[in-house]
Amino acid sequence: MNRIHRAGFTGGTLIGAVSVIGLASLLWPFFLTTNTNVNHAHAHDAPFVLLLMVPVLLGLCAIEMSRGGIDARGIAVLGILAACGTALRIPSPGVAGLEPVFFLLVLAGYVYGAPFGFALGGLTLFVSGLATGGVGPWLPFQMLCAGWVGMGAGLIPHPRSRERWVLAAYTAFACLLYGSAMNLWFWPFITGSTSSISYVSGGGWLLNLRHFVVFDVTTSLGFDLPRAIINVVLMALLAAPVLVALRRSLRRTVVQPLPTSGTMEVCDV
Repeated sequence: MNRIHRAGFTGGTLIGAVSVIGLASLLWPFFLTTNTNVNHAHAHDAPFVLLLMVPVLLGLCAIEMSRGGIDARGIAVLGILAACGTALRIPSPGVAGLEPVFFLLVLAGYVYGAPFGFALGGLTLFVSGLATGGVGPWLPFQMLCAGWVGMGAGLIPHPRSRERWVLAAYTAFACLLYGSAMNLWFWPFITGSTSSISYVSGGGWLLNLRHFVVFDVTTSLGFDLPRAIINVVLMALLAAPVLVALRRSLRRTVVQPLPTSGTMEVCDV
């Protein structure tokens, strides 16, 4: 079966550029020294990252269409899956770690490929943020981290057996990593400066990494574990029928031509 799993040079450059900017916005506490204030948490860079993410998602879709990587029906599938993901988030948008959207995001990225998964993750979190009123400085980081989850799923080799359990293992890992990455956007601004979980300005990357790990385990694991468990259970129960549906829809989309030869790139799954 055909799998859309390469973004091309321009699309890959877009994803790489926004990922580097996002990583810099998340990882700065380990490399920079500054005074932090909860009232100014990402007040300057979050709008910039959001304004960058939306055009990147639109540009990625346009590039893939222009180079034959995906057709109009593939874009329609992207919109439908984003709507489904939004519906999954509306009943419990992040409450107590109840976020069943990740199992769908992993399956779609796995079937349709890394660029599709990145676009779907970002678009789903953007639309669901608008639908639930969850618009704030956290939104661009949610979009970016969800995009990475979908993109990572698209890079998983397709095993000949135990496919569901490979996906379940990746889902558990991705849900835990998503929670840790999301903690980074606000951690330096809310923990003061004197506790064992505080960001220490000028304290060095190793000290701050140790403080962050303690913060993540003591304050966030109670949210991250339910997220991982719920999505793993959904993966175990629903992966087979959802994979059948996604692969059936993939047969009706245009596969990606190789940019150098114009031949069709095919991957058996």
